[in-house]
Amino acid sequence: MARTSFDELLEAGVHFGHLKRKWHPAMAPYIFMERNGIHIIDLHKTVVKLDEAGEALKKISRSGRKILFVATKKQAKEIVAEQMKTIGMPYVTERWSGGMLTNFPTIRKAVKKMSGIDKMFGDGTFDVLSKREKLQLNRKRDKLEKTLGSIADLTRLPAALFIVDIHKEHIAVKEARKLNIPVFALVDTNSNPEEVDFAIPGNDDAAKSIDLILSKICEAIKEGLDERKLDKDREATEKKDKEPGAEQTQDARPKRLSARKK
Repeated sequence: MARTSFDELLEAGVHFGHLKRKWHPAMAPYIFMERNGIHIIDLHKTVVKLDEAGEALKKISRSGRKILFVATKKQAKEIVAEQMKTIGMPYVTERWSGGMLTNFPTIRKAVKKMSGIDKMFGDGTFDVLSKREKLQLNRKRDKLEKTLGSIADLTRLPAALFIVDIHKEHIAVKEARKLNIPVFALVDTNSNPEEVDFAIPGNDDAAKSIDLILSKICEAIKEGLDERKLDKDREATEKKDKEPGAEQTQDARPKRLSARKK
């Protein structure tokens, strides 16, 4: 991941915090100054924390584990959905369902129920249902898709969470902490950075700020995924070279060439 520049963050308005009266004292180390009653975030510290988070998330993605992104606020929903689709990571942009982590088996059952309905569409079972049953099933499918469709591929608990606005997503933070799942987050001046493992101080309200931070995080995750692919390709090549007969085939080729010269 290329080091984030101070100017990029400044242009995106990442430095704008909340009103002074809404601040959380634990954010004091990340506040540069106050201007017109608004706290200004120290972007030099944002650069450091963003790079640290990016490196850690890169290692997680390289290991093949999933990172769950959570952002249900209006400014972040579309940004998260679009960016996560490019790297294949699960995300929650609708209401956080209580127990999504702590009661994960139940959530998986609901996902399987959605898959079961899809199967009915494919095998012709849906066609023999009454008009009322079809309507009920479609409504049920739409509801499940809205809340769980983006985590359908999450077959086990995520290795980490990335949250936009921990103040709003406090239930998700609480569940992750209970299960010792590391939490990465974009943390504004009204939140407590000590509640998460990797806090990136920054404006979590402006779409431009959220978009820039997430694009840098996605860049780091993609690097990890690309390195994982290279590792797998290297392992496959080494395995092939070690297969019985591989060495013999390589030795036979120079002999044929020598024989042809004679």
